[in-house]
Amino acid sequence: MLELVWPWIFIVLPVPWLIRRYFKSNHSVQEAALRAPFINDLKSITTRRRSRHTSKKWLLALASLAWIFLIVSAARPQWIGEPIQQTLSQRDMIMAVDLSGSMEVKDFTLNDQWVDRLSATKWVAKRFIKRRHGDRIGLILFGDQAYLQAPLTNDRETVLKFLNEAVIGLAGEKTAIGDAIGLAVKRLQNNPSEQRVLILLTDGANTAGAVSPLKAAELASQYGVRIYTIGLGADELIVRDFFGARRVNPSADLDEKTLKTIADRTGGQYFRARDIEGFEKIYELIDQYEPVDQQAEFFRPRKELYYLPLACAVILGFSIGVIRLIRKQ
Repeated sequence: MLELVWPWIFIVLPVPWLIRRYFKSNHSVQEAALRAPFINDLKSITTRRRSRHTSKKWLLALASLAWIFLIVSAARPQWIGEPIQQTLSQRDMIMAVDLSGSMEVKDFTLNDQWVDRLSATKWVAKRFIKRRHGDRIGLILFGDQAYLQAPLTNDRETVLKFLNEAVIGLAGEKTAIGDAIGLAVKRLQNNPSEQRVLILLTDGANTAGAVSPLKAAELASQYGVRIYTIGLGADELIVRDFFGARRVNPSADLDEKTLKTIADRTGGQYFRARDIEGFEKIYELIDQYEPVDQQAEFFRPRKELYYLPLACAVILGFSIGVIRLIRKQ
């Protein structure tokens, strides 16, 4: 649908005609009497006058058309597209992913292959992020320190891209859980959203950083940030070495007590991800605890078209100038 933003601008459309009609030039050209002793000379003069008169009519028509195009352009024509539905949300959600060295342990099976913990996290988190229509999502990566990889945004594809590019050890070999929570709170505290959520994924204990996890959890509680903590890693893994096969606990360093306390103090919940199936169920539960808002609004995309009539006016003005220049030669 075509729409004019400023249709009132058409009131100036007759201005050139009014000026021409009521403000004529006082300069009058008095032509001398023609003395044409020869009839052929008289015919030649009459023909030239008719040609000039016709040329003036065409120039006036072109100028009028150029003026109309200018007025149409000034009225700001816009093309309004079909209504597009946009889901509204009052939730800001940040995912904090551990990139410490222990995340390279391969104790998850995906498509009948053993994969490391970060690969499993990416695979499950991608599916979760794609379902979060309307939420603003951010991404924090942490190791020795915490880094904001993707600020809060509705562009889920960008968040997925940054998550996919994350590699183990990128932020250091240790685990700064407290710093990750503190950075998330800093990014969430000044936002107007009614719901602020942090999903923290780690496979270890806090071994680095300037802020303790429990102090950071208290700060999160003060600013209404709800934290869901996820402990990664299997309970048992068979390791084969020179002495044969033996069973080990690859999650011996996981500090479940602290993760549970963090969740309890902020009104969230602690989950344990031992395999891919359990990992997916955790995110399904978070979907239930933090349901995607169904409220939606519609908007129509607008495309400015003023440049089309403006280009026509410029072309006509240039043509008028060329014609007048040729006539003078």
